[in-house]
Amino acid sequence: MIREYRTEDRDALVQLFVETVHQVNARDYTPAQLDAWAPREQDLERWGRTFLHHRTFICQREGQTAGFATLDGDYFDHLFVHKDWQGQGVATELCQAVEGEAKKQGVQQLDVAASITARPFFQHRGYRVLQEQTIERRGCQLTNYKMQKDL
Repeated sequence: MIREYRTEDRDALVQLFVETVHQVNARDYTPAQLDAWAPREQDLERWGRTFLHHRTFICQREGQTAGFATLDGDYFDHLFVHKDWQGQGVATELCQAVEGEAKKQGVQQLDVAASITARPFFQHRGYRVLQEQTIERRGCQLTNYKMQKDL
């Protein structure tokens, strides 16, 4: 089930983000990069503002938060799936929700900055790589990919 964000979801989503980065993305990034990307201590107030400012979709499975995704105009900002729900269609459902909402808003091209880990998923969904990027987080360099899809 996909539903809209509620303020009481904030802490669970932040925890899901941190755990997903440290467990799922560990195959593509170093421990230092993971710590820079998703430090264990997070600014919960900032996350709360982000979730409220963006269109935030949550996937619920068996009473658990299985993943979340956010849309900010024509930018697909977040897509994170709990480690226990990887490969079970959660990302696909969330992606469909974000793309559907973007179409409703009149967006014709959707941009995403995909991690090394997420790049194959987005490519499978029709996103094309525009360029490889190196970004800095807390003094650490990370690789991601600027990708785009025509809606």
